[in-house]
Amino acid sequence: MESNFTTKDTYLKHFSPRTYLETYYTFGPSISKESEILMHNLRKLSETFSLGRVKGDLLIDIGTGPTIYQLLSACESFKEIVVTDYTDQNREEVIQWLKKEPGAFDWSSVVKYVCELEGDREKWAEKEEKLRERVKQVLKCDVTQAQPLGPASLPQADCLLTAYCLEAACKDLPTYQQALKNLNSLLKPGGFLVLICALKSNYYMMGNERFSCLPLTQEEIEASLEKAGFMSEQIDVFPLNFSRTYTYNEGILYLVGRKLNTSMGIQN
Repeated sequence: MESNFTTKDTYLKHFSPRTYLETYYTFGPSISKESEILMHNLRKLSETFSLGRVKGDLLIDIGTGPTIYQLLSACESFKEIVVTDYTDQNREEVIQWLKKEPGAFDWSSVVKYVCELEGDREKWAEKEEKLRERVKQVLKCDVTQAQPLGPASLPQADCLLTAYCLEAACKDLPTYQQALKNLNSLLKPGGFLVLICALKSNYYMMGNERFSCLPLTQEEIEASLEKAGFMSEQIDVFPLNFSRTYTYNEGILYLVGRKLNTSMGIQN
C-alpha cells in the first residue's frame, strides 16, 4: 500500500481545486452525505471558537487546501490567520477568493450557515470581509519537513487548525507521528490544536483521480498526539460517513488538544 501512496508530485500535477470543492463543499437543493458532514464540522468549529477559550493573536491553518469554511468561526477569535498548503493551485484558489477575483468559488451559502449558527444569517457579507482582513499570509507548507513552513519566519501560534490534511500527506504511522512533532514547533506551549479527521479512510476520489489516505483509528491518533507532545482535551467521534462513490471512512473525529509545556505540563 505504501509504495502506491499518492506522491507530492501527483498532487502538484493532478489535484484540481475546483473539482474537489464541487465534490465535497457544495450545498445543493437536498442534503448529501458530504453537506451533512460539512454542516457538522461547521457546528463543531463554531462551538469551539465561540466559547472564548480558544483564542489569541495567531492561528495557523495547516493544509488549508482550496477551502475557507474551517476559518469562518475562527476569524472571530484570532487577530491574524495564516493559511498554508503544499500545492500551488490550492493556494491560488484561496487567494482568488481572498481577493474577490472573478470566478472565485462561491462560499456564500456556507458563510450564511455559519452566521445563522452565530445568531444572524444576514451578517454573512460582513463575515466574509472579516475573514479576508484576518488572513495575513498564504504560505507553502510541507508537514513531512522538520520546518513545515520552510524559510517563513512566524511567531509561535496560539492555535493550529488542521482538517483532513495529515492523513492525506503521511504514507504510514511513523510519518504521521513525525508530522505531528514537526507541527509542534509551530505552536506555543499551552497552545491549542484543533484537528478533524475521517477515520479509517484509505482513499478519496476527485473526479476520476484517486488519492491515498492513511487509515487511522482514534487510538492511533491519540497515541501519536501524546508522542508528539500534545494532550487531548476534547475528542468527539461521530458516525458520519462520506458517500461511497467518493471515499470510505468510519466516522469523523473532532479533537481539541493542547501543546504540553515541558516544564509545567499544560499551561492554563
